[in-house]
Amino acid sequence: MSKNTNSAPISRNKLLGVAGVGWMFDAMDVGILSFVIAALAADWGLTSSQMGWIGSINSIGMAVGALIFGVFADKVGRKKIFMWTLIIFSVASGLSAFTTTFIAFMLLRFFVGMGLGGELPVASTLVSESVEAKERGRVVVLLESFWAAGWLIAAIISYFVIPAEFWPIEGWRVALILTAIPALYAVYIRMHLPDSPQFTARLEAKSRTIRQNIAGVWEKKYARSTLMLWILWFTVVFSYYGMFLWLPSVMVGKGFDLISSFKYVLIMTIAQLPGYFTAAYFVEKFGRKFVLVTYLIGTAASAYVFGNAETVTVLLISGILLSFFNLGAWGALYAYTPEQYPTVIRGTGAGMAAAVGRIGGIFGPLLVGYLLKAEYEIGFIFGIFCISILIGVAAVLLLGKETKQLELE
Repeated sequence: MSKNTNSAPISRNKLLGVAGVGWMFDAMDVGILSFVIAALAADWGLTSSQMGWIGSINSIGMAVGALIFGVFADKVGRKKIFMWTLIIFSVASGLSAFTTTFIAFMLLRFFVGMGLGGELPVASTLVSESVEAKERGRVVVLLESFWAAGWLIAAIISYFVIPAEFWPIEGWRVALILTAIPALYAVYIRMHLPDSPQFTARLEAKSRTIRQNIAGVWEKKYARSTLMLWILWFTVVFSYYGMFLWLPSVMVGKGFDLISSFKYVLIMTIAQLPGYFTAAYFVEKFGRKFVLVTYLIGTAASAYVFGNAETVTVLLISGILLSFFNLGAWGALYAYTPEQYPTVIRGTGAGMAAAVGRIGGIFGPLLVGYLLKAEYEIGFIFGIFCISILIGVAAVLLLGKETKQLELE
């Protein structure tokens, strides 16, 4: 590949497409995992605690990956980290299809998590730095909308592949083999995606030490934003992974068979798309704080109703609203986070916030597993997630600043 190809500018739509497909593959892997957990429970006879640990080890890896790769994105560039994280998570996920023990599966899921956790904040930072201020928020939210596409693919694969017989290979193994495809996509990225123009123009970013960058997010000018982001990320990720990784299993627990639960989760996933698109519109019209507060309150209310639903109709409607509001809020979160920091520490700041969030993602699935084992009602468990989300809302209202259409430092 020539130097000109590597450094040539890229159009907004092409950037969104190239980065978005990587984001879609991330979502596909996370989505398939939620269905695989339910299948593994039946195939390997897992306890609810073991099921919780699968989701949590994924989040432990994501916390480590977000921190490490976020820091290195400020040293070697956004593009290189984007490519390597894709390779790490897809290869590890594909290999996990061939495991025969719970421990081996857990070990590979840790590396899958590392790649996933590193890629997401780095990709959003890359896109933020490559788009004009007047449309930056909308484009990053649209980037996040590829998450819904990935979940849709995961739901379709899970519906048709996981229950099927591919003798002598179980359906869930075939589904995981398909998650190795993103490794090939990294080659395409190497050829078609330039690095962030802001990063390549800032020699200062390359000369700073990692210790300086980590300390920089707590400088007086950025400490308030850092505190707000850490609270917000922790509460959002804690509730998201606690709820969504358990959706198929919760449906089964409410009396639906595994196939029916896949159908309902697929319908709920489709509702993510209008959530993203409306958030993309409102984030530039009314601002980041408005979208975060409004959509998170909608998430909390929907989660409460979903957890206490007694009929199919209420369960389905509340699940649709839960997907609509929660994923719209996620889009605004990814748009909001990189805007809190200057170029020299943007990857570090976004990565550290995401890493703190992933700590919440560790405890969310574990909490559900242990509370179910202790025979707590689903309504009580989802009530905990409602409270968590409202704490995040309070952090945005009290500590957050509006960044709509501000030029990045």
